[in-house]
Amino acid sequence: MSTPARTPADPTPSHRAVENLIARYAELVDDGDFAGLGALLAEAVFIGSTGSGAPVSGRDAIEKIFRDTVILYADGTPRTQHVTTNIAVEVDEQAGTAVSRSYVTVLQALPDLPLQPIAGGRYHDRFERRDGQWHFTERRVRINLVGDVTRHLRRAGANDHGCD
Repeated sequence: MSTPARTPADPTPSHRAVENLIARYAELVDDGDFAGLGALLAEAVFIGSTGSGAPVSGRDAIEKIFRDTVILYADGTPRTQHVTTNIAVEVDEQAGTAVSRSYVTVLQALPDLPLQPIAGGRYHDRFERRDGQWHFTERRVRINLVGDVTRHLRRAGANDHGCD
């Protein structure tokens, strides 16, 4: 008689679970769901794009940095689309940790602003598996291509916080 295979709490393969977290971040930003971002990154350190922004941690602090920085429109969104590509994930199953790196391109369109890229850069992330679930432990944002972000960010230099 064979022993049935054990099913982990989250049957999603680790690489896919990490990719899903990366995708969820983009969805939450584009939906203007900053409370959701705070929850997603509640156990993580968030480090801004140029290194001049101080690291931020904790649900409330992360939610606040986005609320204070990103402009929301009448539909409750920043009218952006974050496109995350070139995702490379390395998982250490035994340690329950993972790292990833990816590219991000931020597009924006408004009734009087045609669809255009407004920022591009890289994400460097760290993750940990606890109780069978993967979580962000660090998101490091480096925005190195900046277009017209005047309709996206509340103040000049706000992209130092890497809110993209």
